[in-house]
Amino acid sequence: MKIEKKTIDVFIIKKFLGTFFLALVLIMFVAIIFDFSEKIDDFLEKEAPLKAIIFDYYLNFIPFFATLFSPLFTFISVIFFTSKMAYDTEIIAILSSGVSFRRMMLPYFYSSLLIAIITFLLTNFVIPHASKERIEFEDKYYRSRSRHFMTSNIHRQVYPNVYAFMETYRSAAQIGTEFSLESFNEDGELVSKLMAPHVKWDSTINKWSARNYVIRDIIDGKEYIRKGRRIDTTLTITPSDFERGEDFVVTMNLFELNHYIDVLKLQGSEEVKLCLNEKHKRIANPFSVFILTLIGLSLSSKKVRGGIGMQIGFGLALSFSYIFFMQFATQFSLKGNLNPMFAMWLPNIIYLSIAILLYKRAPK
Repeated sequence: MKIEKKTIDVFIIKKFLGTFFLALVLIMFVAIIFDFSEKIDDFLEKEAPLKAIIFDYYLNFIPFFATLFSPLFTFISVIFFTSKMAYDTEIIAILSSGVSFRRMMLPYFYSSLLIAIITFLLTNFVIPHASKERIEFEDKYYRSRSRHFMTSNIHRQVYPNVYAFMETYRSAAQIGTEFSLESFNEDGELVSKLMAPHVKWDSTINKWSARNYVIRDIIDGKEYIRKGRRIDTTLTITPSDFERGEDFVVTMNLFELNHYIDVLKLQGSEEVKLCLNEKHKRIANPFSVFILTLIGLSLSSKKVRGGIGMQIGFGLALSFSYIFFMQFATQFSLKGNLNPMFAMWLPNIIYLSIAILLYKRAPK
């Protein structure tokens, strides 16, 4: 019996991983064709080299797209080959041989564990570097985003109890207007305030220079005024902090992302929500592989009339609803007050409940 169980395990693992990688290759092939047909005019117009298109863009696009939708590919694979096994009465044969439904689930979760580990490692340590090259290629040969812009009403915490404000910031000149730097004590009382009509980034010394500044120092309830033509300030923000797009977060590995989150928390930046969403999404996404595997197995292990078409259709609808729910939770976290960690794990919590319900109704 032990040998028979091993044989069944190997059989299911081969079916699972074989179907998964076949589905991955086919879907990636279709995705590349659609992406290339959409962007070919831009590639030709901007004279993108063929070598850059292949190695800088598509070789970096493939792992990004594959890991992003790995739970979906896993789900499709489980639905497809398990439905076929049920239709060919192979599931009945396995259960009739003395193997319980719970025991039959083990090779499914062994395969899911391998996919989840690969997804986690790629997403957190390999894809970020690949995404950096892919985004640089897109900026150069596809979307050509302008790096010159104006930002207004900037509030940042630059050190504990120290806050900076700029009314406007012009990226082209690297100049901020109506600059102020306020320092508070632990009781929240103002102890010093630096004001200047404008502040400019000095790239030679990597500091912000405030011109025609005024400093108010409050010591023992008395106010002292200091004035000057120029003073250099050492802040934890640089012009690059204003010039980064939202896709910047996908170019950092897990350790870099954690460090960047700590810096943003110190600055009091609202961008921290975006980074926290990215961090928890990278952790929650591999776990969804197990949940969708359980849902797929529970749905497709029963033989139904009319073949496997209905099961695959229902499974696809369920998996796409999961992706839609994940995007909805992300936007609700960014625009609302939903905790980023809870938002990224909420789809897993809901669909785990669905998975448990379907598992209880699955034929044993």
